[in-house]
Amino acid sequence: MFPIYDVIVVGAGHAGCEAAHAAASMGSKVLLCTMNMNTIAQMSCNPAMGGVAKGQIVREIDALGGLSGIISDKSMIQFRMLNKSKGPAMWSPRSQNDRMRFAEEWRLALEQTPNVDFWQEMISGILVKNGRVTGVRTAIGIEINAKSVVLTNGTFLNGIIHIGEKQFGGGRTGESAAKGITEQLVSLGFEAGRMKTGTPPRVDGRSLNYSKMEEQLGDEIPEKFSYLDTTSPLTTQKSCWITYTNREVHQSLETGFDRSPMFNGRIKGLGPRYCPSIEDKINRFAERERHQIFVEPEGWNTVEIYVNGFSTSLPEEVQYKALRLIPGFENAKMFRPGYAIEYDFFPPTQLKDTLETKLLENLYFAGQINGTTGYEEAASQGLVAGINASLKVQEKDPFVLKRSEAYIGVLVDDLINKGTEEPYRMFTSRAEFRLLLRQDNADLRLTQLGHDMGLASNERLEKMLNKKSLTAKLINDLKQKKLNPESINPELEKLGTAPIQEKISIEKLLKRPHIGMKELSLFDEDLKTYLIKYPKEVQEQAEIQIKYDSYIDKEQQLVAKLSNMENYQIPSQFDFLAITALSNEGKQKLNKIRPQTLGQASRISGVSPADLSILTVYLGR
Repeated sequence: MFPIYDVIVVGAGHAGCEAAHAAASMGSKVLLCTMNMNTIAQMSCNPAMGGVAKGQIVREIDALGGLSGIISDKSMIQFRMLNKSKGPAMWSPRSQNDRMRFAEEWRLALEQTPNVDFWQEMISGILVKNGRVTGVRTAIGIEINAKSVVLTNGTFLNGIIHIGEKQFGGGRTGESAAKGITEQLVSLGFEAGRMKTGTPPRVDGRSLNYSKMEEQLGDEIPEKFSYLDTTSPLTTQKSCWITYTNREVHQSLETGFDRSPMFNGRIKGLGPRYCPSIEDKINRFAERERHQIFVEPEGWNTVEIYVNGFSTSLPEEVQYKALRLIPGFENAKMFRPGYAIEYDFFPPTQLKDTLETKLLENLYFAGQINGTTGYEEAASQGLVAGINASLKVQEKDPFVLKRSEAYIGVLVDDLINKGTEEPYRMFTSRAEFRLLLRQDNADLRLTQLGHDMGLASNERLEKMLNKKSLTAKLINDLKQKKLNPESINPELEKLGTAPIQEKISIEKLLKRPHIGMKELSLFDEDLKTYLIKYPKEVQEQAEIQIKYDSYIDKEQQLVAKLSNMENYQIPSQFDFLAITALSNEGKQKLNKIRPQTLGQASRISGVSPADLSILTVYLGR
């Protein structure tokens, strides 16, 4: 009935979709297994992609040849570039999306991807022989053979949904939990844990009074995620809205705290620190008079509203009463209550840097099964796992991104070396080289790598090389072109920056904080005409490279200094326990995580600088 697949992907959320697409695009025969074909790539939480650090990840996925950026662009209803008042390392693209169109576009894209087959059924276990995975077993007992398996089970592994004192099995509202896989993996020697996440109530947008809220518009000139021209930027956008809780709301919510699964011990799993429930916010920040609520439309034509900032697992009648005390929500009609969900995960220190498990060969984990939270984090792991599963089947070298190459590299490195005891979320602060890892240059960093693997298309590569060439030419021209004091000093004074005494190159002028490409166009009509020849992204790239040249150079020097440790391999069978000079904690952590390089060893919590020096000596350095 079934052929022997190269890659079977279990789960069709954000991680599973990227894994299936990547492996298939690289020539592998792929089977994507899902419990429900109608919920492929469903946005289980808020209808948005990107944000701080997450937007950089979406751009990186796109640059490598993944689909999250393109799908986001096709289903976008609003675009904002966050943190524009800060430096370019902090600029982060974010889109509001049409939930139904997002899922539809993903399904259509996968159906149009050669080499992808589908199977709709719960997967209850994996097939194992001689220390390696050989396929999967379905709930009705069908065995499907494969050379590798990628598990992207999301919140479905033994998922339990909590609403007040009610609890029932489920991986998402209205969908069954997945059973069998956790128990089998634990019996094979894997360590498992429990985590918790939550979602807010959904309400009828027709019942809200927007005049009591602050309107949040999209950017005046909206951009896109993808570097390809598969879609055009938005010409019309839907607004989001902001309102706030108050003391009355908090007091109303507190009446249900004795029935909250968060506080009465029924939920054992740890929830996300940076996206807490409303009851957790009130409890932890009791001194605050109010908390921000983002009112987010679910799509172009639906009236459903996502109440971002009001995640809760309190009894539904408590949720409803408190909601109606929020300004603008006085007559709110609820579509469904918020809930918390508890699920199994596997500490990611059990993985290699390819996301292959250390215990079983050819088995890969990606997404929330690794203890992460967020669509973008999941999608990037799916991409990495799908790529590596395909490469291994093809007997090619693995694909591993360094911390200095991508936020995706930071994410994977953090997970496999530091692990996580709470849902892991990406932030710009986690990346030590964030000036190098900007959202604007993901294509320059990664598209060649994606193309070399057979994932990024020729079109992508040509577009990137053209951008790179034009940027270099523009920078060189700006170094050569000079402006006279008499022609530009009046404009400089208007901008509040010091006049010049002699001819100065445009490049030097551009290094000034108040001057960008936009201001340069005011100085000279010929210069304005010259700059118009270059696309906006090329002008932006040239400006950033010129303005932050010295800072970028310092980061690149630091990367070069650290590269020796990153490149020095530790033998796979190295006996850490035999080194008596190591600290007990250092021995235990090194033996458990088994880092593959000295660089990885240096980032393991509990491995001291002294331990690292001793290890270096023993490795013959």
